[in-house]
Amino acid sequence: MKSNLITRTGHDLLVAELKKLWHDERPEITKKVNWAASLGDRSENADYLYNKQLLRKIDRRVRYLGKRLEELKIVDFVPEQEGKVYFGAWVEIENDDGEQKILRIVGVDEIYDHHPQHISIESPMARALLSKQVDDEVEVHTPLGKKIWYINSIRYEKLGNT
Repeated sequence: MKSNLITRTGHDLLVAELKKLWHDERPEITKKVNWAASLGDRSENADYLYNKQLLRKIDRRVRYLGKRLEELKIVDFVPEQEGKVYFGAWVEIENDDGEQKILRIVGVDEIYDHHPQHISIESPMARALLSKQVDDEVEVHTPLGKKIWYINSIRYEKLGNT
């Protein structure tokens, strides 16, 4: 089952996407469909067919976002999280080869933007990092085998401080 957790930033981005689709993109495409339909034979009208398909795609995304936003639970930072890795944390990790990464644990709905530092709460790396502290050793089981990482730092975005 898909996690319903989301960061406030991720939620705000989905709300903005929904507003843009509904208030900007959909009305524009609807105008194009109506204009193309007024030209007559729709079966061979590329403008009509393309924009009608685009309108269906927008409508599907609008329906999905409308339903999904109702299900999501925004997780904001609370002071009790300080010093440990929980949902929404930015975590700097390093391995024995000196390779360093800075990752943020986010909800599955926040992965769509392909932000290179975002990892899903459901990923093996996130599951391994949860509840750990700075200087802890983390064992991550990947398709390529077991990897060991060390936590260098943990930080959170606090409300009003992004």
